[in-house]
Amino acid sequence: MTGKNLASIDFTRASYALAAHRQDQWPPDAGAEVAFAGRSNVGKSSAINAITNRNRLARASKTPGRTRQIVFFDLDAAHRLVDLPGYGYAKVPDDLRRHWERSTGDYLARRACLKALVIPVDIRRPLTDLDRVMLRCCREMGLPAHILLTKADKYKRGPARDTLLRVCTQLDGEAGVTVQLFSAVNKQGVEQAREVVSGWLCGESSARC
Repeated sequence: MTGKNLASIDFTRASYALAAHRQDQWPPDAGAEVAFAGRSNVGKSSAINAITNRNRLARASKTPGRTRQIVFFDLDAAHRLVDLPGYGYAKVPDDLRRHWERSTGDYLARRACLKALVIPVDIRRPLTDLDRVMLRCCREMGLPAHILLTKADKYKRGPARDTLLRVCTQLDGEAGVTVQLFSAVNKQGVEQAREVVSGWLCGESSARC
C-alpha cells in the first residue's frame, strides 16, 4: 500500500478514467480499488456522486438495466473507485444479462487490487435475493462489503433506524459485512461512507454496523 492515512484520500478529486467491456481494457491491476455494485434503480450512481461531491461523475443510464460497462474513476495515482453494472432489472435481454454476469464475475474473481465492495440497497426493499447473492460472492472471495441503505430520506428517523437494526440483525454472523443509513439527497451518512472506503483503500478498516 501507499502508507497514506485516511485524511489523504480526497474524494473530490475523483475523475473519470475509462469504461471497459472486457478485461483487456481494464487499467493496470495495481494500487487499490473499491467497487460499487447494486441492483438497478437503488441510487448507486447518486451514492458515488455524493461521496465524491461530484454531481455528474457517475451517470445513471436513461434506461434502467442497460449499463453494460465497468467504469473506473481515479482518485489519485494509486486509488480508484469502480462502478459495476447494475443487476436485477427484469426487462433486459438474456444476452445482456449473460454479459453482466460474465464481466462482473470476471472482475470480482480476477482483480487483485480490489479491496472491497460497497453495495447500495434501497431502504424500502432491503436485502433482496440478488443482494444476498452478491454478499455470498463477497464471502466466497474474501472481500468485505459495506451496505448503504440508500434513500433513507424517504423514511422518518425512527423507521429508518428500525430498518437499519433489522438488517444488521439479519446479517448477524456475516463476517466482513457492515451497514449504514445513507441519503444522497440530504447527505446523511456521506462522511461515514467516505471513512469506510478510505479505510479500505489505505489498508485499514473503520466500518461499524
